[in-house]
Amino acid sequence: MPVTIISPAQACDMNVDGRLLIDIREPHEWAAGIAQGAKPVTMAELQAQACHHLVSFDEPVILICAGGKRSESCAAELGRQGYTNLFSVSGGSQAWIAAGLPVSAYQASDFDRRYARQMILPNVGREGQQKLSHARVLLVGAGGLGSACAFYLAAAGVGHLVIVDDDRVDLSNLQRQILHKNGNIGEFKVKSAKNALDDLNPSINVEIHIDRISAENISTYINNVDLVIDGSDNFDTRYAISDACTRQGIPWVYGAVHRFEGQVSVFNASAPDSRGLCYRCLFPQPADAVDAPNCTEAGVLGVAPGVIGILQATEALKYILGIGDSLSGRLLHLNLLTMSIHETRMQADPACRMCGSLVGAGSP
Repeated sequence: MPVTIISPAQACDMNVDGRLLIDIREPHEWAAGIAQGAKPVTMAELQAQACHHLVSFDEPVILICAGGKRSESCAAELGRQGYTNLFSVSGGSQAWIAAGLPVSAYQASDFDRRYARQMILPNVGREGQQKLSHARVLLVGAGGLGSACAFYLAAAGVGHLVIVDDDRVDLSNLQRQILHKNGNIGEFKVKSAKNALDDLNPSINVEIHIDRISAENISTYINNVDLVIDGSDNFDTRYAISDACTRQGIPWVYGAVHRFEGQVSVFNASAPDSRGLCYRCLFPQPADAVDAPNCTEAGVLGVAPGVIGILQATEALKYILGIGDSLSGRLLHLNLLTMSIHETRMQADPACRMCGSLVGAGSP
């Protein structure tokens, strides 16, 4: 469907008569003023979610940008989607202002300004950002993995973070646990974490608990969360997380580091395409302490938990937004010394004592 090019004066008259005028520029451009009567919707959001802004396929829609090129391109894309009554303003807002037509001040909300670069992504948009703001995530551990993961989840706008940890900040932590500072030494990590995250993004809710996750208490924290992220450094905690998530049908993001290496995966035993796959399918029994020393015993390159923690945050955001390919059923192994990545495909163990009874149940 061809796009009709109109002058700013024609667009103004049509808008006065009730026709929809949409300014498809970016929020930082709106700050300089928008055509009076125009509805501000970024080009990416409009193209990705046109049905949220346009009443019908034949509704007259006038698009305006800065100079006219983006509005033509956007109208052409909407035409390919089936919209048939599209207009583009020649010369855009620059010509509108030059013609002396009325302009309104635009004050972007804190929400729009904070998440502007994320919301322009076609597969995020305002709807995706709202999903993030309504999400509840349990983060077990505020150490190396939890520090990087929490920072990016908070920055991305995950609305409710529950952080559980019973440890205090030590000087030896600061080489990798970036949530904490020298002045926090001796303080409980969850308190230090909350202060840092509140400073980063005061619009989200950070709930903290001074506790150590175990099989006995995890049910206290796992209720009413959408996702669990493991930032622990021991098998007992991971088994407690996996078993509880398997029982409750809650996905969780696994991460682990050792010296210069790290692993990350997603376990979702209730998902139809990976039913029965839990952490015990991969590691039926805890490794001997000598084979799995922690950071205190084996050492760790400071950036290693940061890289893995960021990957965990990435998987969490993808899950909440419902985009991309999850690491569910795949174990990603990263070696920082060689900068190599190895992926291992995982399958459910029918003999798994935790989830074996789920294998095949509800499968297509």
